Amino acid sequence: MAELESVIPKKSNLKRNIWLLAFALVFVWSVWGIFVVETKWSNVGTIAQVLRAIARFFPPNWGYVLELGQATFDTFLIGLLGTFLSLVLSIPVAWFAAHNISPFVPICYPVGRFIMTISRSVHEVVWALIFVAALGLGPFAGILALSLRSIGFVSKMTAEQIEDIDYRPIEAIRAAGGSRIDEILWGIIPQILPQFIGTAIFQWDINIRRATIIGIVGGGGLGLLFSIKMQAYQYSDATAVLVAILVLVLAGEYISTKLRSMIS
Repeated sequence: MAELESVIPKKSNLKRNIWLLAFALVFVWSVWGIFVVETKWSNVGTIAQVLRAIARFFPPNWGYVLELGQATFDTFLIGLLGTFLSLVLSIPVAWFAAHNISPFVPICYPVGRFIMTISRSVHEVVWALIFVAALGLGPFAGILALSLRSIGFVSKMTAEQIEDIDYRPIEAIRAAGGSRIDEILWGIIPQILPQFIGTAIFQWDINIRRATIIGIVGGGGLGLLFSIKMQAYQYSDATAVLVAILVLVLAGEYISTKLRSMIS
């Protein structure tokens, strides 16, 4: 018995060491491929050149910061409306993707899971590029990009919450002669509503940051202004835009924290 106990730890240690060695080899291979082989070191400037390039961004053009109120508000609305649209669209997706309430499991369940997967797999910048190409520059393309990117996360969280519900209220509704709609309205929604609201607040907090990124590729708001200023080599104005982005993100973080504390 003692011999068997001594063999099992040796096997587990050997397996762990093999995994650690494999991870180390992959890490070294990645570093070699990215930093040594792929990097054109001849184009990398000296430390003095890097510092001079960074110095061009300072000080920010504080006067231009005061002119960014409308663009900041637009970015805020892009994040807010993109989140709201994603919440509306995620409800039927979650309904399809929740195995215990899916209307027709052989078809609806795979469709719901496919929509969740494709939404989370495509980056918001890619969605923005698609909608900018289809609709042109502006906030509307950014709103649609954020909404499609967010559907996957919101619907996945909601579907998993539906699958983990307590079935006792639903059984009581059935015993009282309630319909399937009654089960959803009075047995499921009250159980998942607090978590759904928390997920919505968390997703909105994320989308405030995403709204600044998709603007760089034409989605409107502060990101679009930052891209324009960088292309025009107006670095102090670009830094002013970054200051406005920082203020917006901090404000979004504060608001989301307060909202989460209110529902907890």
